Amino acid sequence: MRIKDFPKDIRPFLIPNHKGKLIYRCLDCNRKFGIETLLYTCPECGQILLIYDENFDRLKQIPGEKWRRIFDYRRMLTKPALKGIYRYHEFIGPVLPLETIVYLGEGHTPVIEANSFLQDKVGARFFFKNDGQNPSASFKDRGMASAFSYINFLIKGKYFENVLAVCASTGDTSAAAALYASFLQPLVKSAVLLPHKKVTPQQLSQPLGSGAAVFEIPGVFDDCMKVVESLSERYNVALLNSKNAWRILGQESYSYEIAQEFEYDMENKVVIVPVGNAGNISAIISGFLKFYDVGIIRSLPKIIGVQSEHADPVYRYYLEPETKKRNFVPVRVKSSVAQAAMIGNPVSMPRVIHLVELYNKISGAENVFFVEVSEQSIIDWELIANRNGHIACTQGGEALAGLVKASGQGLIGQDDVVILDSTAHAIKFSGFTDTYFKNNFPDEFNIIPDPDLINAPVLVKPGDLQKFPAPGSPLEGDDFKIFVKRVSDDIAKFLNLKERG
Repeated sequence: MRIKDFPKDIRPFLIPNHKGKLIYRCLDCNRKFGIETLLYTCPECGQILLIYDENFDRLKQIPGEKWRRIFDYRRMLTKPALKGIYRYHEFIGPVLPLETIVYLGEGHTPVIEANSFLQDKVGARFFFKNDGQNPSASFKDRGMASAFSYINFLIKGKYFENVLAVCASTGDTSAAAALYASFLQPLVKSAVLLPHKKVTPQQLSQPLGSGAAVFEIPGVFDDCMKVVESLSERYNVALLNSKNAWRILGQESYSYEIAQEFEYDMENKVVIVPVGNAGNISAIISGFLKFYDVGIIRSLPKIIGVQSEHADPVYRYYLEPETKKRNFVPVRVKSSVAQAAMIGNPVSMPRVIHLVELYNKISGAENVFFVEVSEQSIIDWELIANRNGHIACTQGGEALAGLVKASGQGLIGQDDVVILDSTAHAIKFSGFTDTYFKNNFPDEFNIIPDPDLINAPVLVKPGDLQKFPAPGSPLEGDDFKIFVKRVSDDIAKFLNLKERG
């Protein structure tokens, strides 16, 4: 749609013109730093950073109702830079010229309501937001679109050159980083570190296919993260984990999309998020706070973070009800089907602590909660969801298990509408489904397959037949007619079909 066809009062706002003034701010010492240099931690005290727009209050000069119209009309534009997460440019990257924005189709993933059977089984009205329908098949693309648009901005501004982007990953981060880096090659190259044999084959194939240098090391994600941190401290590389504050900015788009999807009405809404490195829940909290501050939404939704009992440091931290008595202690993770959340020492924990306290304060009551679920419930609910029309990954199963757990604890009200984050595509974790069906889970997973959820192909090859079709050797004539008749009869018998009268 052409700009001249839009309402006159909206036309001046369709192409973003807010002059942001972004700075890094330390969560501990509160010092500020310019964005002309890549920073991950405070040069003064070593704490992680958040990015703030010092001109943010100017956004409040536009009424919330008008912002809603701007975003609703902006979705009709065909300009690539504004088709993805930068529909909300003023809130994500207001210093980035549109020509520096990297858009590969990320954002605006579908929100799918569960069918009546599944809602009745769970006892709540809920939706899945399928972030597995991003370009690299996970929510990580939101943060990478932001981080690489910023890197592109630095390159074009001659602030940075010969970029090597590095990250540690449990799979999804590496896939997203390698994909977006490949789009900017030869100016950008990528390297990823993965825990040896802790990433699914499907996830491993993605960075390899995008041309990244892939390194597997012994241990778990937390060990990979320490190596990547060492590289970023000693060498001129761009770190792409959620320690990178630009990643958090991009992932805020998840909140903005939910608000727009539900017509900016966040009353009686609950957002449930699996928690791994804690960057995503930090971004979601931050995003809702920004929209609330400007008046785009009039209430803040309840947010519930979910962790597996095999990787639960954030949940354990919030078990202590008194803020002053809380003490964060990393945990040793165990094997988990929610592989992307298998992190015992989340990098973004300081962000979580800061933003949860702020969110609860502005809400006027406790409005962020954490629940813990079993490995059994994670994969069982994933399979149940996928048997009812969804493409939930194991983390999506974790979110659904979290909904059931939260409901049992009285955290879900009768009138609440719940949005679950399915962070990746089910195909990435199909190996776990296969292991479940074959009952081959190692003991450390603590998973016993439910016979009612097991599914397997059935070979139909009638034993009394002598001839069967094969590639390059088809059956013909009566032999083929007999084969079709016998196989179809056996299938009909298996399915208990009744022949037409």
